[in-house]
Amino acid sequence: MILLGVLLLAAAGAFTGLLIADNLSGGPDYTVTVLGNQIATMNSLAIFLSGIALALIFGLGVLLAAGGGARIRRRSGQRREARAEAGQATAARDAALQERVVTEGPPPTAGDAAPTPTLQQHRSRHLFGH
Repeated sequence: MILLGVLLLAAAGAFTGLLIADNLSGGPDYTVTVLGNQIATMNSLAIFLSGIALALIFGLGVLLAAGGGARIRRRSGQRREARAEAGQATAARDAALQERVVTEGPPPTAGDAAPTPTLQQHRSRHLFGH
């Protein structure tokens, strides 16, 4: 959205600048030229209304750029919070694992005669065809 907003801002500004630079002659009816090409003959009311239209396009570009920036800030804040929560969960898991290692003792080595009991995972029996 930011890119589209900036693009609209640039297009409206460039078009307005070209209109002003190419149409400095006066009179009740103005011949509008852009880059040497005549595109319209306009009276004062038409020029005023085209100015309003360009202002609305410029405002839409500002609105899109501001909305895109706000969306980026909001999403980065949400990501920051998610990272903090994940860090806290990791720290809690590591602390619980460290506590478990301390209470059960170090893992058995190959030379130990009586290994310490470990938790066994229960595996269900596989029924073929199901």
